[in-house]
Amino acid sequence: MTDIKNPKLLWTKGVLFLLIGIASSALLLLETPSLKVGLLLALTVWAFCRAYYFAFYVIEHYADPNYRFAGLISFIRYAVRRRPQD
Repeated sequence: MTDIKNPKLLWTKGVLFLLIGIASSALLLLETPSLKVGLLLALTVWAFCRAYYFAFYVIEHYADPNYRFAGLISFIRYAVRRRPQD
């Protein structure tokens, strides 16, 4: 599989991810409409975004400049194989 380089396809992919997120959030809130569920959903989305940022940006730019992000599976392999440094 090759990387997507067409800007229109990249934008389409981004918009589709956004629509999926909005639709699934709305369906969850319609299923159980409460402030607690809304806050937990927002916290979950925020935490996963931060975890992805950590895997994608923080490791590559601060913790290990030799590492190049190639996807979440690549990061999991990296994290499992990596030896703790003193």
